[in-house]
Amino acid sequence: MSSEILGYVAMVSGIIAAITISGDFGRRITGWAFVIFTVSSITWVAVGLLDEEPPLVIQNAVLTVVNVVGIYRWLIRTKPAS
Repeated sequence: MSSEILGYVAMVSGIIAAITISGDFGRRITGWAFVIFTVSSITWVAVGLLDEEPPLVIQNAVLTVVNVVGIYRWLIRTKPAS
């Protein structure tokens, strides 16, 4: 798959995730939006590697970690008692 096609996949998945999170549709849906964000950031890492763009790789490697924390926080961890 070419980096151009991967770039469009990453862009569309990132937009979908951002809209979903900003919509505040509930805890579970927000968690799945972080899964989509993770797919997007991993895809951007692939694009950065294919196009030899270290800043894109580094930024999205960090964002992948942030997104995994979001997955843990919204899908795996139980909500703390208030």
